[in-house]
Amino acid sequence: MFLQVSQLSVKYSGSSHPAVDGVSLGLRAGDIGVLIGPSGCGKTTLLRAVAGLERAHAGSITLERETVSDGSLHVPAERRRIGMVFQDYALFPHLDVGRNVAFGIAKLPRAEREQRVAEVLALVGLDGMQARYPHELSGGQQQRVALARALAPHPRLLLLDEPFSNLDVDLRERLAHEVRGILKAAGATALFVTHDQLEAFAIGDLIGVMHQGHLHQWDDAYALYHRPATRFVAEFIGHGVFAPAQIQQVAGEVIVQTPMGALLDVEECPLPSAYEAGLCDVLLRADDIVHDDEAPVKAQIVRKAFRGSEFLYTLRLSSGETLMTHVPSHHNHAVGEWIGIRAEVDHVVTFERGATATTPPAPGVHLR
Repeated sequence: MFLQVSQLSVKYSGSSHPAVDGVSLGLRAGDIGVLIGPSGCGKTTLLRAVAGLERAHAGSITLERETVSDGSLHVPAERRRIGMVFQDYALFPHLDVGRNVAFGIAKLPRAEREQRVAEVLALVGLDGMQARYPHELSGGQQQRVALARALAPHPRLLLLDEPFSNLDVDLRERLAHEVRGILKAAGATALFVTHDQLEAFAIGDLIGVMHQGHLHQWDDAYALYHRPATRFVAEFIGHGVFAPAQIQQVAGEVIVQTPMGALLDVEECPLPSAYEAGLCDVLLRADDIVHDDEAPVKAQIVRKAFRGSEFLYTLRLSSGETLMTHVPSHHNHAVGEWIGIRAEVDHVVTFERGATATTPPAPGVHLR
């Protein structure tokens, strides 16, 4: 692994609980990793520990097979050859774009320095803008200048701390895709922190979900969504709810009884023996629930959120359970209206009734 974090813990003085607790993760050269989680989960502290800005009190960090942090060693940030892009960009307002980008390569000969500035500005799509000043640029352009400045010294690792949080929502996901393209073109290895799932999915090869200092899962986006490692990951990633269910085996076929009726012909599902009497909670995501006027199951719309091409409806069954579903926006139903719904579930994710955030699901068995 290019970056290896092993059982890393960071504890602030005066705190009884570690801000980062026993975290392990790895990044291969050229990969982009993303840390995501609610505020205060430890993701920025972990990033700062990798940068050398926070001292770890346990575990180790290895970069290109060089140990930069362990129980007895702490290589200072300035000697780790790590580039950082901050939330507020930290551009110098009195310097033009060219001198901002050249800040970290001031020791190079002038011709070589100017060539490198031109290279990275072309890489981020700002070629020929050396003479502009930060206040003359849009927020997205300022972000690109900060990225160019971080890339200019050829860092072996790039760290980005919520770099899009000051931008409007429509720009964030688009810029995340663009930054991913820039980092891939540069061959950069990067670790990125965000609280926005769309940003994480747009930019990351691997995504880590953190909660209360713990890394619950380090995986690709598909696995996080369809095969969450803990109940917290299942609740945090995507839109979904848990409903009471019972797994049964009838005539050799495994079925899952839910408030919406039986889930049949599922691709993966735990066996009934995974839980006492087969009783469990099943995860039903918004894309597992399909609007169908002919369906026998009806649900009342209690909330709707317009998303452009679709609505996100929050529904309540007559039995009281809450569900969510994505519906194309030309199906514009009113709050309070009852609509037909049916379940289409391939990956059945179940947990023990009343499970805690750290509880893993029962393993699914391939049933086809």
